[in-house]
Amino acid sequence: MPEVMKTLFLNPPSYEGFDGGAGARYQARREIKSFWYPTWLAQPAAMVPGSRLIDAPPDGLTVDQVAPLAKDYELAVLHTSTPSFPNDAKFAAHLKEVNPKIMIGMVGAHVGVLPLQSMNAATAVDWVSLGEFDYICAEVAARKPLKDVGGIAYRDNGRVTLTPPRPTIENMDDLPYVVDVYKRDLTIENYFIGYLQHPYVSLYTGRGCRSKCTFCLWPQTLGGHRYRVRSPENVAAEMALAKKYFPQVREFFFDDDTFTDDLPRAEEIARRLGKLGLNWSCNAKANVPRKTLEIMKDNGLRLLLVGYESGNDQILINIKKGVRIDIAREFSRNARDLGIKIHGTFILGLPGETTETIQQTIKFACDIDPETIQVSLAAPYPGTELYRQAQEQGWLQIQSGELVDAHGIQTAAMNYPKLNSTVIFNSVEELYRKFYFRPRKMFSLFGGMLRDPEVMKRRLREGVEFFKFLHERKETAREMAQSSAAAASSAGD
Repeated sequence: MPEVMKTLFLNPPSYEGFDGGAGARYQARREIKSFWYPTWLAQPAAMVPGSRLIDAPPDGLTVDQVAPLAKDYELAVLHTSTPSFPNDAKFAAHLKEVNPKIMIGMVGAHVGVLPLQSMNAATAVDWVSLGEFDYICAEVAARKPLKDVGGIAYRDNGRVTLTPPRPTIENMDDLPYVVDVYKRDLTIENYFIGYLQHPYVSLYTGRGCRSKCTFCLWPQTLGGHRYRVRSPENVAAEMALAKKYFPQVREFFFDDDTFTDDLPRAEEIARRLGKLGLNWSCNAKANVPRKTLEIMKDNGLRLLLVGYESGNDQILINIKKGVRIDIAREFSRNARDLGIKIHGTFILGLPGETTETIQQTIKFACDIDPETIQVSLAAPYPGTELYRQAQEQGWLQIQSGELVDAHGIQTAAMNYPKLNSTVIFNSVEELYRKFYFRPRKMFSLFGGMLRDPEVMKRRLREGVEFFKFLHERKETAREMAQSSAAAASSAGD
């Protein structure tokens, strides 16, 4: 039996502060330094003996530092995304220049949705995955002929050929632990998330999400709308190992799209985590009943990451969020009563947005008053219902697929007849300022800083990063305004 190919898994170098590790969440620079774990690459890396995982952005590695490694490998697997794809295609070409014999594969939602376009645009790439890629990577590394590997597009005598789709992974317990790869290849202190205690470790306990949100990428491309899960026993075993491997970790985060999709399971996992004495957080929908919140809190839950998105019920209906504002308010009150912190995320520029609904969202955010917030712009990723709607309705402001600018700042990709992209873009800063610059919120944040020297040090750093981010957004706004004026002038000629 032939030896396994010497394989390099890569999250490629990008612009400073690029958060590509999550694979799908943002792929943009955030207000403060943010790096998610490359869990989706770590999973197949754990299945390929002798492989190595390099996560270039959090390690601060440049193209010139990483590309020479291609000399020592037979196979490179690159994770890519819609915002990063042009840079990743250039990086793949650079790897091929260094080692013309290396086989290069690309994985991720972007190439899965647009395999032919991706292969044509990235001529150095030999194959791309069309769905979940764990077993694909393992089979390619085991030297299985590409024509026999299900679920890929590959080059066959100059033509791009698609192989038959492969079934969705059902037994999630069969997948190996990712913490072994984390320990072997990653420096966990390099991973920062503003609302999580540092250092932290994140991983998945399942894939898929039952919600039908029109903007959300992975349930519509890779994960699906069934929540396929690992057993509580399997999760607890990996967490016990993680605790042993990383005694310095202050918080563990479960990055499942909606960890609370299965309430009895969430409660059972919580009880097992409580026995391990772990401090943990997770993604949740704004409809978790108080009983479940109590069980989770009693067993080590510190924080919930909650996608509120908007303060307007009609917008929530438009995006098929599945939660009403009144339900979200009750959930938020319960979490506050129980002492559970919330990091609330909001999206501006979704279908139905107006200047009035933006103000409603700002007021809603201030009313429910989560510990911290994150404000994003509506991003129409290929493969989502939002992208299809934007194409059909003529809402797309972007002409060539850019969701971020050259500096990694997220751009306003949507433009409506009664709400232009510049107003949407500027509303992000307005929400941030009106939320954080309230006396009550500032007093609360300063109080936390005074109580904990580590929090003090961290908040001061984050404050500098936040104001720098706002300053750079102003430059992006100027460039957007100039571009719009030029387009209007051209149309008038």
